Amino acid sequence: MKFSNKLRVLMVLLVCAVIMAAMPAYAKSKKVRVYKGNPAKYVFLFIGDGMGMPQKGATEAFTGEQLLMNTFPAQGMTTTYAADRFITGSAASATALASGQKTNIGMLGMAPNQKHVKSVAEMAKDDGKKVGIVSSVSIDHATPAAFYAHVPTRGQYYDIDVALSESNFDFFGGGGLKDVANKKKNSQNYKGNALDLIKKAGYKVVTDKEEFMALKPADGKVISWNSWLQDAKAMPYAMDMRPQDITLPEFTAKAIEMLDNPEGFFLMVEGGKIDWACHANDAAAFIKNTIAFDDSIAKAVDFAKKHPKETLIVVTGDHECGGLTLGFAGTKYGSYYDALKPQTISFQQFSDQIVKLWKEEHKGKASFEDFEPTITHYFGLEFEGDAKKNPLVVKGYQLAMLKDAYDRTMKGENEFKSPELYNLYGGYDPLTVTITHVLNNNAGLGWTSYKHTGVPVATSAMGVGSSSFNGYYDNVDIAYKIMSIMGMTPKVHASIDNAAFAAK
Repeated sequence: MKFSNKLRVLMVLLVCAVIMAAMPAYAKSKKVRVYKGNPAKYVFLFIGDGMGMPQKGATEAFTGEQLLMNTFPAQGMTTTYAADRFITGSAASATALASGQKTNIGMLGMAPNQKHVKSVAEMAKDDGKKVGIVSSVSIDHATPAAFYAHVPTRGQYYDIDVALSESNFDFFGGGGLKDVANKKKNSQNYKGNALDLIKKAGYKVVTDKEEFMALKPADGKVISWNSWLQDAKAMPYAMDMRPQDITLPEFTAKAIEMLDNPEGFFLMVEGGKIDWACHANDAAAFIKNTIAFDDSIAKAVDFAKKHPKETLIVVTGDHECGGLTLGFAGTKYGSYYDALKPQTISFQQFSDQIVKLWKEEHKGKASFEDFEPTITHYFGLEFEGDAKKNPLVVKGYQLAMLKDAYDRTMKGENEFKSPELYNLYGGYDPLTVTITHVLNNNAGLGWTSYKHTGVPVATSAMGVGSSSFNGYYDNVDIAYKIMSIMGMTPKVHASIDNAAFAAK
């Protein structure tokens, strides 16, 4: 009996010790969420979709200059897992960043039980601030949608477009709208053409650059997208843009101009095509888009210099994409980023226009050797010379890979059930993705996936309360920290409207 009592006491003490050991870390986490200074009046959240540490490092190595976001005084690392999967998706990650709520893959603006949660953007609007949402992909894509929509499936684009019309946010800019007429037939709440609803809600729709640049705050609520939407209603890749296209930095600068007011504002800007380029394993494309993203951050920094005691700028990634490595087995310790500079167009532009036109004109009758000058013209790869001295020279085994991929492209193959072929091409045009693989590998870059990965991402901040973003924390903590610095209670806030949108 005495032994039994002693054992009970020992077990209680052991449990208490375990709890006490855990408490300091928990208490520290709670303490760092609470900001006690004057609230920030102007808040920027920049999200580099698919932008992990390797993407930032490769961009700096390519340009030879430090990214502006990497100069910020506060630097942290952020975990990204979803509620139901270790490797997150953009919808789950954006919901965490926007509202502090962990949710399941594909869900937007709601908990796993489908209860709606408020985003910091919605809370800012309720607080009397103006709100803007900018993205280089469609404005109803997962990341931007998490700040104003509440749907169980991210593919409910019609419902998301309707939510945009009802958000009363002040500025939307970047890509277009994917399903204003409910062509996917996955909504049970059809209310009419969503673009008509957006116009009826008082939004001015602008797609011409000259008209866009002339916009003034007196024009009221605005939704604007670039006149040329390259793929899936997204803006063109930065390296494919023409003079008449509106760039991400230009959208950001105009958003700041339109939102600036005495009550303050919240602006979210997403560099969405960093992710898409990494899915396709195209280093030059993601680097050029990361540069454009950093140039957009510069617009916010210029604004912050005028309002240093009232502005917070936070920059993060929602996840890494592509499993990018800064190093490749074939180049050992060598890095040759200059080899990426001759590439003049993205994989998308090359496959959509150059390869398509070649197939139409030659109908399978031209050889790979006939196509070699085209590859050299757009990517800089060379088919003669010493591969040991020049990273642009194609090696023997790479030539065999390119020829096989060319044959598959000419046959129209682009979906691969075989694991071996999927590992080679993913779901992309075989020739195009093989070209970028060869070029990237020769530059000293490796890819391990066509999807996201689970590695932590970097978060940086400057301005009011920015020291809160130092350290190691989860993506939900970014939402809590922003809430706290904006003078809001740092917690998940339930939305008043919890009527679930049901997908068919």
